[in-house]
Amino acid sequence: MLDQLWFGHQGSFWTALLRPFSALFGLIARHRRHQYLRGRSPCYRAPVPVVVVGNIMVGGNGKTPFVIWLVEQLKAQGYRPGVVSRGYGGKSDQYPLLLTQTTSPRAAGDEPVLIARRTQVPVCVDPDRSEAVKRLLQEGVDIVVTDDGMQHYRLDRDLEIVIIDGQRRFGNGHYLPLGPLRESVDRLDSVDMLINNGGTTQGQEWPMHLVAGQATNLRTGQACPASMLPGVVAVAGIGHPPRFFATLQQMGVTPLYSQGINDHQTLSAEELDRLAKKGQHLLMTEKDAVKYQGIAQDNWWYLPVEASLPEAAAQALLAKIERLTKNANK
Repeated sequence: MLDQLWFGHQGSFWTALLRPFSALFGLIARHRRHQYLRGRSPCYRAPVPVVVVGNIMVGGNGKTPFVIWLVEQLKAQGYRPGVVSRGYGGKSDQYPLLLTQTTSPRAAGDEPVLIARRTQVPVCVDPDRSEAVKRLLQEGVDIVVTDDGMQHYRLDRDLEIVIIDGQRRFGNGHYLPLGPLRESVDRLDSVDMLINNGGTTQGQEWPMHLVAGQATNLRTGQACPASMLPGVVAVAGIGHPPRFFATLQQMGVTPLYSQGINDHQTLSAEELDRLAKKGQHLLMTEKDAVKYQGIAQDNWWYLPVEASLPEAAAQALLAKIERLTKNANK
């Protein structure tokens, strides 16, 4: 229902019912930000540059692939980056939680585990991202990237990058719960860089596309073109599952059955087995795969994706970061 309300068409009954709550949400969101901007609420300032990668809309917009891309760009330039995250979907006995090779998605959340495995840089999870940054500083990082955290104003930031869903944009343009917005579209005027994921760019936006790799077996690591797998059953637990299913179609893969689930939702081994039996091979996103490697069957596969941006975008972003680091060292 919410998806139809936010991105489609829904009757006036729900619009009338939710409009007062949406107005209240917007009022609180604006007031909260102004409190931090005016110095009336405490804010932690790290001794190293902090780059926030976030959005103004709920749901997955492609932040995690971009964070991985950005970290790799920074490493190539000689930086020692670290990543902080809220760790949605995970629950640890103690925070801050510095990830290791054995940290489970149940403790840290699926996205931090994926970032840590792909980038091999320090990743720390804490509901209070300021505490996560302080822990990362003990690891010798010289720049911090936050996966999400646009609205976490307790952590001061030097650079804000917003990822825009190029297909859905900002839905109906209303605040929660009437619309998908956590902040007004006007907030984009104050950020440092706009990245359009998979759509036609507008204004100062830079284009980004997700490039799929080969299907990879969860148990063996064997890789092959996804189009070579017969009888595919697709499952996606990301912010916008249709994006994954559309990617498969573009690759020439027409699943026998597709199942979208809630972002960060974890299915049981029995549920996954039932899905797999609808065909010959179960194909999921890489973010889903980090949760299921310990229980995977021989016919379970995942599809990795890489963020691709123009070289000019990379150079523009790295130039901004270089200026930040020079100013920090003065």
